[in-house]
Amino acid sequence: MSVDLQALYPKLIHLMLDTVFVVDKDNQIVFVSDACESLLGYRAQELIGTPITDYIHPDDLTVTRASIVRVMNGQSHVDFRNRYVRKDGGIVHILWAAFWSEEVGARIGVARDVTALRHAEEELRFLAHHDPLTQLTNRSLFNDRLDSALHAAHRHQNALALLFLDINDFKGINDVHGHAVGDRLLCAIARRLQGCVRETDTVARMGGDEFTVLLTDIQSQDDVAEKVTQIIATLAEPLGAELAGIKMPSCSVGVAFYPTDGEDADTLLSHADGEMYRMKRRRSVTG
Repeated sequence: MSVDLQALYPKLIHLMLDTVFVVDKDNQIVFVSDACESLLGYRAQELIGTPITDYIHPDDLTVTRASIVRVMNGQSHVDFRNRYVRKDGGIVHILWAAFWSEEVGARIGVARDVTALRHAEEELRFLAHHDPLTQLTNRSLFNDRLDSALHAAHRHQNALALLFLDINDFKGINDVHGHAVGDRLLCAIARRLQGCVRETDTVARMGGDEFTVLLTDIQSQDDVAEKVTQIIATLAEPLGAELAGIKMPSCSVGVAFYPTDGEDADTLLSHADGEMYRMKRRRSVTG
């Protein structure tokens, strides 16, 4: 028994989970498979006869036009990504495989929805550079930003300050109230620290109950002293209802200035850490 493959091909195309587009030399859609409704929210008949460029995200038009030129010059493009705007206004990330057919006189492209993959990639990139509990910058990204800030400060002859913070008696919070409460307290501290600085500054959790703050392009050491006073006062404010019954512990803050206290990251971090422990010892002596 013979199988009529010519009759079968159109049905197979419409069974594909990916979407098949056929686009002429003027960018008009001449065919699209049924999967387009799932991909873009349009039925095939709504798309046929319209320019495919009408559905491309505006920010991706330039790079997409360059890809179109590449394909029409005979170079297949099998790993191109861009964004399209769905009928409902949502954004979909698409992975394309496309080629130009001289025989047909059109571009044939297969579009795969990779929105979930893109979001997963973005989440992994975020987790690689941020503390999973507080969402603050982690040690790795903080060190990169400190290095970049030091290079910029050296180039422009600017000053910067590095703060090293430790929460006093934090272990007692965990011991008495449990680690879940301790985690909520760390998150509250992180939010308060972020609220004290500019967008150009960086707050990081270095681990445990230790935090760092990078203040760039500072005008004077007095300004930094005022910022430290603000941070200490902000952290001392009463906690909200979610931590009712918990007294906010105090913090010890050490400060290092570039270039006064060091000209490289390790020296500045060591100086700020030493100053923080000096403040902690002074607190224990004075009670």
